[in-house]
Amino acid sequence: MEPKRELSSVDLAALATELSRYEGAKLDKAYLYDEDLLRLKLRDFDRGRIELLIEVGENKQAHVADPSRVPDAPGRPPEFAMMLRGRIESADLVSVEQYEFDRILVFEFERPDQNTTLVVELFGDGNVAVLDGNGEVVRSLETVRLKSRTVAPGSQYEFPKSRLNPLEVDYDTLEARMEQSDTDVVRTVATQLNLGGFWGEELCTRAGVEKTMEIADAGEDEFRAIHRELMDLADALRSGQFDPRVYVERDNEEDGDDDADGPLTERGTVVDVSPVVLEERSELPSQAFDSFNPALEEYFYRLKEQAQREEEGGGRERPDFEAEIEKEKRIIEQQEQAIEGFEEEAAELRRKAEICYARYDLIDEVLSTIQAARERNTPWADIQETLEQGAEQGIPAAEAVVDVDGAEGTVTVDVDDERITLDATTGVEKNADRLYQEAKRVEGKKEGAREAIEDTRERLEAVKRRREEWEAEPEPEPEPEEGEHEETDWLARESIPVRQPEQWYEEFRWFHTSDGYLVIGGRNADQNEALVKKYLDKHDRFFHTQAHGGPVTILKASGPSEPSSPVDFPDASLQEAAQFAVAYSSVWKDGRGAGDAYMVEPDQVSKTPESGEYLEKGGFAIRGDREYFRDMPCRVAVGITCADETRVIGGPPSAIEPDAETTITLEPGKFAQNDAAVKCYREFKSRFTDESFVRKIASADRIQEFLPPGGSDLLDV
Repeated sequence: MEPKRELSSVDLAALATELSRYEGAKLDKAYLYDEDLLRLKLRDFDRGRIELLIEVGENKQAHVADPSRVPDAPGRPPEFAMMLRGRIESADLVSVEQYEFDRILVFEFERPDQNTTLVVELFGDGNVAVLDGNGEVVRSLETVRLKSRTVAPGSQYEFPKSRLNPLEVDYDTLEARMEQSDTDVVRTVATQLNLGGFWGEELCTRAGVEKTMEIADAGEDEFRAIHRELMDLADALRSGQFDPRVYVERDNEEDGDDDADGPLTERGTVVDVSPVVLEERSELPSQAFDSFNPALEEYFYRLKEQAQREEEGGGRERPDFEAEIEKEKRIIEQQEQAIEGFEEEAAELRRKAEICYARYDLIDEVLSTIQAARERNTPWADIQETLEQGAEQGIPAAEAVVDVDGAEGTVTVDVDDERITLDATTGVEKNADRLYQEAKRVEGKKEGAREAIEDTRERLEAVKRRREEWEAEPEPEPEPEEGEHEETDWLARESIPVRQPEQWYEEFRWFHTSDGYLVIGGRNADQNEALVKKYLDKHDRFFHTQAHGGPVTILKASGPSEPSSPVDFPDASLQEAAQFAVAYSSVWKDGRGAGDAYMVEPDQVSKTPESGEYLEKGGFAIRGDREYFRDMPCRVAVGITCADETRVIGGPPSAIEPDAETTITLEPGKFAQNDAAVKCYREFKSRFTDESFVRKIASADRIQEFLPPGGSDLLDV
């Protein structure tokens, strides 16, 4: 049996109930390990030290851990952890909730200066989003840009589309849902009640209902039994009256002696954990716990031990094909729901357009009244007041008006139980035509969604093929000695895993030189200011162009939290930093092929102008001698890396080409920045077999971040 690696919605409902007992605890520190394990260290007046572990990688789970089982603090905290500490250190944990019945935990922290929300997504690829008091994303482990929702810094956080919460469903709703189905009972419970496959089977077993019974053959007795078991489960999850278990598969028959030394979880393979006793696991031995948190801790601790033993034992480690398959199936389901949403929206817009014609006289009277008043220069506020008076007098056209918006020039009416916003400056026909056109536009989105579904289905079939091929392959030969590894042909691979950890410097322009040194540059005057004030250390080098309108460019000797020491930068790195400063300056925008840059020490850069002079925002005074780099070519390369990290990179060709799997070189030219980015995206898509990989990590928007301002030509396509 494949071990459980992700907590279910039922598990999270129980976990949220138990974690709410820690409300009032104060946060001491936040740690991040390997971009997928978050540790929150808290202090509670009654309980003392609390260690909360949240994992969003291969295992998607959360639990309070014994301090002896907590990993040591990482040596250098990554930027995400530093940001989190800045926001919630010394903050009070005021609430922990499961969002509806989704696999999402929401932690609310309060501090006198600011409130912070931590949203933990334990589905899909997993994510942690940090929100400010207005619900805007400050940072997230992963950036999500889908048609259905966006999770990105600076955007309003969007929860997934709401679905039925089975823990709150009444009997009539359950019966109606069940009768909508045309399959068997267990699939109906799993899908119509939003419980998933396992809990669909568990509820049927508890209720004594035959799983394979066709829904047409089921009736009130079966539905009542399922609803009764569902409400019993809901009561237990809300009250915290649990009987937690960790289920184990014995490694051999001799382990059947329950009097053997050591806990059961040490003498077998853990395969499941639950807040309640499971009928579907009745054939497996289980170890009981007093509460759900210790059960979760023991389960995931042993699960990692098992994985480590398998890794040390050698042999082929089976990829988790089932998890990939389930992920693609979930994506297809979400895409199908999006298509249904487009169809419903288009139908509503058409219905509104038809009402415009069906109630032509009434709507025409509303529009004509407003237009006549505006021709007399009547203020919008007076128009609304007049319509309100007309409604009080029982005039039908005035009664239909809900709102008048002078800023937008619109009027909203309620007609035939439909609320319609109209352009008050045009007639009925044009408003109806606008609604029809909008319906067509919304329907057009369905085609894109259908194409996306086809792409997802292709990925699903690719995973299934890889599973068949893996199972048919013999055990591989031992790994070759160092230096004998065969290079991977990433362009030909059908599926490329995405590995894209967030870096502190990604808000700026950046690249790594061919010698491995980091170069960062400002995108605007604000970033130029920030680079000099916050990130320019005494052993770095400062670059700028002779031409006006260039980015502050810094060749870094060390990271922002690392000790700085003198560096003898190689000539290649200096040349590349200078070329970078020229390429992303007005030299490129002016269409010139080359330009000059200079380099100075950090102590030569000052915000204090010479007497009688003035420095604009983002500008600096340079004092002393400068080292010049003449005729730096205006050329950049953009590429995609695949081996250690999967991401778009861009900068001087000599630095980018060795690290990227494939590159495109650009020079000043005729294509606008966004058009050049689209052309690069299409070219990259044509080079990779796994087109979905390019869509995920190298969209046109991401490529555009690495293109200089102004027009460009693509040289090698």
